[in-house]
Amino acid sequence: MTSYVLDLPVPATVPVEGTDALFPVHRIYCVGRNYAAHRREMGGDDRDPPFFFAKPADAVVPPGGVVPYPGRTSNLHHEIELVVALKGGGRDLTPDQALDLVYGYAVGVDLTRRDLQNAAKDKGQPWEAGKGFDASAPISAIRPWTGAPPSGTIAISVNGQVRQSASLEDMIWNIAEIIAEASKLWALAPGDLIFTGTPEGVAAMVAGDEVSGQIEGVGELSFRIAP
Repeated sequence: MTSYVLDLPVPATVPVEGTDALFPVHRIYCVGRNYAAHRREMGGDDRDPPFFFAKPADAVVPPGGVVPYPGRTSNLHHEIELVVALKGGGRDLTPDQALDLVYGYAVGVDLTRRDLQNAAKDKGQPWEAGKGFDASAPISAIRPWTGAPPSGTIAISVNGQVRQSASLEDMIWNIAEIIAEASKLWALAPGDLIFTGTPEGVAAMVAGDEVSGQIEGVGELSFRIAP
């Protein structure tokens, strides 16, 4: 029997809608600037190819979890995103193969320490401190899915005021293309989550804010920013 010098960590999981089952999280990949208006908002060009960054698996905050205001920042931003949960994996996939990997979809928020991210950009440094911090990936329950990907509205409100609102059809790269592109960089695996980008309207939050995100046909996510 194998022994370990430390207790094994509890795996990160996300509930599955309509069941008592849990989805085990392997890795979290995120797509940057996948909506044209957000590209312009952040100083990018509509013709830029997609790029990816990552968060640790245990950055997920399942529904009902606490989202503490993180340290070392005074500019915490929300980024509402459609999340793809994978049941299969592979390398160098084509878009035609990609959708066969999908288990379901969820509502996610890519929390961002914008001041730290911007400082890293200015110095040509990695984004981990701005993107991959603790509790930086609140997520709804995963809705199992078959057929064509969701195509409805995506929106987030803070204290009842709408901050971001768009259509999933505004994505520059669609779900199949995103999965295929990611598979060229990593060997995708069951349990991977892919955050697919955010529309325009990202803005700062403070401790005490009540956040509510919705994606038509997929679900809702609500949480409070704790001190």
